[in-house]
Amino acid sequence: MDTALECMPCFKRMAIREARIACPNDPALREEIVARWEALLPQLDMDEPPPAIARRLAELVRDISGCTDLYAEDKRAANAFVLGLLPSLEERVEARRSSGDPLSLALELAIIGNYIDRGVELDFDLEKELAHVAESVSPEVLNAFRKRVEPGASVLILGDNTGEIVLDTLLVRELTRLGCEVTYAVRSRPVLNDATMDDAVAVGMTALCPVVESGVDTPGTVLSRCTPSFIERMRASDVILSKGQGNFEALDGVWPGVFCAFKVKCPRIARKTGLRFGASALCLSVRERSLHDGPERDGGADHA
Repeated sequence: MDTALECMPCFKRMAIREARIACPNDPALREEIVARWEALLPQLDMDEPPPAIARRLAELVRDISGCTDLYAEDKRAANAFVLGLLPSLEERVEARRSSGDPLSLALELAIIGNYIDRGVELDFDLEKELAHVAESVSPEVLNAFRKRVEPGASVLILGDNTGEIVLDTLLVRELTRLGCEVTYAVRSRPVLNDATMDDAVAVGMTALCPVVESGVDTPGTVLSRCTPSFIERMRASDVILSKGQGNFEALDGVWPGVFCAFKVKCPRIARKTGLRFGASALCLSVRERSLHDGPERDGGADHA
């Protein structure tokens, strides 16, 4: 998915926000970050997906400020907060086992966790959202996912944000109970508030399943930033579940058969998916292209 002109205001807001975080007591450096970002904009390759553009901003902020992990405290706080909610959520999923479909509830809860995204500015109440699960994802795509996660299937989950990774443990537990061989992937370098290996250890994900680094330093699984070994792991997986809007932006129309689960958090994605802003999305990427082809202008996902 390429980057559109309407993405630029979002990147401008992100630059201002990250300048404030990185240089809280240095107005001159804040102004330098924003000015240099605006000067860089004409040089950006708009055929790249938004997460690849976000990497350029992260590099700029890091180079000017020297801050290597802007959201370190935010990530710790998000993980701790959601870990506090986890026991009651585990009870809800367990209660569903005798009266319904625990997998669909675990997936819906994990998608709600995608609200915890510092790449966009959203006003939401996570506890309220978790308490009132709408169960609104596409039943057709959900049924297709259920059929694929059979005993013995290798399932690769592409993780996204901190906090969200805690809710993903619910999903990993259910897939493991179904007999799937689950692997969870995290970013290889801090970017925005995305989960890294340190977060996977902190929230107990490494105790549930193998956790690997994708190689990326982008807030989305940009294939050109992945390690060759991770690309091979993707090819070898029976099922890939891509969590988060950034992963959707990076993979939609590029990698076939990826189940994408995320919250719709911008008007462009709402139009692309046909879903309202704030909706829970579960879609399947179906258009296969060579990894060496140029970016595709149109979408590549089936939606309900």
